[in-house]
Amino acid sequence: MLLLTAAETASLIDRDALRVAVGDAMVEVSAGRVSMPPRIAAINDDPFGFMAVMPAHIPALGAMATKLVTVFAGNEALGLSSHQGAVLVVDPDNGSILAMLDGDVITAERTAAGSALSADLLARPDVSVATIVGSGVQARSHALHLDRVRSLDEIRITGRTLSKAEALVSSLAGELDTPVVAVAAIEEACAGAGIVALTTHASEPVIDRAWLEPGTHVTSVGFSDSGRELDTATVADSLLVVEDRSGAFAGHPVGSHDLAMPLAEGAITADHVHAEIGEIVAGTMSGRADGDQLTLYKSCGVAAQDVAAAKLVYDAAVAAGVGLRFER
Repeated sequence: MLLLTAAETASLIDRDALRVAVGDAMVEVSAGRVSMPPRIAAINDDPFGFMAVMPAHIPALGAMATKLVTVFAGNEALGLSSHQGAVLVVDPDNGSILAMLDGDVITAERTAAGSALSADLLARPDVSVATIVGSGVQARSHALHLDRVRSLDEIRITGRTLSKAEALVSSLAGELDTPVVAVAAIEEACAGAGIVALTTHASEPVIDRAWLEPGTHVTSVGFSDSGRELDTATVADSLLVVEDRSGAFAGHPVGSHDLAMPLAEGAITADHVHAEIGEIVAGTMSGRADGDQLTLYKSCGVAAQDVAAAKLVYDAAVAAGVGLRFER
């Protein structure tokens, strides 16, 4: 069995290859060729958090794995990541446990890779500014991934606390050639941005439809136990793309309130989902219709993306001889 630390897991991530692998996995999900039961979770009410189990088998990729992940939004005050966990890689031919990888890295990287994939497919070709709302782990990974799918002149980091945005900007110095700046007001940061990525734990919407210019592509990966980061008007006005229709409208911890709330309000119906992202990758569904269309990718997180990422990292570790091997 191979054990990889967080640093080793991160060092083996090829972000372009990961984006392709996530796309391949989502094609298989949309085609019904993945064994991926609904996520299950054990809840802690005070402080609110949950522990989820996310297994999947993707025959086309020769990949089987499961992620055990805990999500506690209040961990920031404790100096801990909100998402913590581990991924077990399994031999799909005999069930042997091949490796245990750091789940925090896998989660951050595959989530951002999914957002970058959506931007590659749905954002206007001429986008020059990307805005990221949030200043945590997901905001950081999104900056690193979004920069790879468009020729950006600027990446803006914004949120409720300017000092946190500034700290993230400082931590990204030297990692990107694209200028990264902190912006105090979210509305200001959205002005002129062709991509707006939401990566928060907000319980109230962090953007307003009126702030988004024609042709904006929005990605949303955040969660809240009771609220949402997207406003109803943005959801209702958008060409909506999801990972998996079957779980798109479920509330947390299985899905997201971002779509469940507009549905409950009657602002949209389940038919508002235009496509799964795997259908767009496969070419069985269309993407953006014109330069003024508002597009939205809402991610709830699916196990197939974890499995694709884990397979990529495991294969790279074996090839490079990285990690600690031990007998169980």
